[in-house]
Amino acid sequence: MKILVLSSFTTSLFWFRIDMMQSFLQAGHEVLAVAEEPEELWENKFAALGIRYRSIPVQRNGMNPLKDLQTLRALKTLMKEEKPDKIFAYQAKTVIYGGMAAAGCGITEFYPLIAGLGSIFLSDDLKTRLVRKILVTEYKYGMRKTPKAFFQNENDLGVFIKHGIISGDRAVILNGSGVNLDKFPQKPLPEEFALLCISRLIRDKGVMEYLEACRILKQRHPQVRCMLVGPFDTNPSAIQKEELQGYIDDGSIEYFGEQKNVQPYLEQCSIYVLPSYHEGTPKTVLEAMATGRPILTTDAPGCRQTVPEGRNGILVPVKSIPALVDAMEQLMTDAAMCKGMGCESRKLAQERYDVRIINQKILETMKLIPTQKEH
Repeated sequence: MKILVLSSFTTSLFWFRIDMMQSFLQAGHEVLAVAEEPEELWENKFAALGIRYRSIPVQRNGMNPLKDLQTLRALKTLMKEEKPDKIFAYQAKTVIYGGMAAAGCGITEFYPLIAGLGSIFLSDDLKTRLVRKILVTEYKYGMRKTPKAFFQNENDLGVFIKHGIISGDRAVILNGSGVNLDKFPQKPLPEEFALLCISRLIRDKGVMEYLEACRILKQRHPQVRCMLVGPFDTNPSAIQKEELQGYIDDGSIEYFGEQKNVQPYLEQCSIYVLPSYHEGTPKTVLEAMATGRPILTTDAPGCRQTVPEGRNGILVPVKSIPALVDAMEQLMTDAAMCKGMGCESRKLAQERYDVRIINQKILETMKLIPTQKEH
């Protein structure tokens, strides 16, 4: 079969979905990857892995109806040309308009993944409520014919059921996107205590809370390293360069920008920190767990699932800088706790988040391989 994998962000498609796309190839199927960046920048990278790549115009953020209509038309044209047997889509714009285009082309095998809901479902001011109403209507229309939809936590599924977007019998819960345990082997904790956050630089990821907590921690414990990795973003809640610069200038953090390979930074840290307001299941947390790092994250949907009962880390309230600092100091002063939690992180990654387990479930749900029962 020909499988179209659709995203609004090429970098995410290449780095976060390669294991899944390779599992499609290994099952004997053809894979076409589609996202927004130009073909000349990406087609050779995908081709080296046996995957074709095509680009479409799609604006990841913003609500320009003319640009969204352009996306819808481009998707319809592409689907008529390529005639895919099945479509896997994730991220809001490509789920919505990919679903509409698929229905318009008579393609019923459309499988969306809802990997987090974003700020539109978190805030409750008048403007956000109006935008949410539009978005819910679009999701309903885009997902109306999907046989199964993937979710990464029960909270997100509950929101979609509450808004009448999908029924529970058409939903499949995944433990995130999984992590490649071979690419992220367990590594010993460094001798020098260090914190790390890997994130797009947006407020909804809790980056400002991380920066403030690091500033307080460095004032109390100047020897501690506080690292930040990740790109600036166009999201409405994006942090501006001048906002970050103050934390760099006073030594609160070491900023390493966007990195294609985050493994060297994970190996340098003692604790992985993600104070996000809401997630699907955060990929970077899974990679940190596989590397054997304790996790410090928030008691928020998608995040709390990665730290069950405090087994491998600490949960703190969303937006609470004092709680974040206290947890940092607690882990910093207890090396045995850090080591034990790091080992538990690796075990959890093996038990629940192995990418092979996740991909097996996706393949079975999309009927790309026989199910275990059919075997």
